[in-house]
Amino acid sequence: MRISAKITKKGQVTIPKEIRKILKSDVIEFAVDKATVTIKPVNSMAGSLSDYGKKYVPLKDVRDTVWDEALRDKVGK
Repeated sequence: MRISAKITKKGQVTIPKEIRKILKSDVIEFAVDKATVTIKPVNSMAGSLSDYGKKYVPLKDVRDTVWDEALRDKVGK
């Protein structure tokens, strides 16, 4: 299958629907080898970012913690 697409002045390309169906992902990786560019789907970013993730903490709890720390720093206790 060969499908052509135009690159805009901003460097953007619309990936045709047929190709998006094949990729089954909204995140892609470009592999460059000399003059050949290959597009590969990235199925999950979560796997590579899982070391940075922690359990869900509600924003209110985070805000309360930050306010408490700021107050302790300001008061010196």
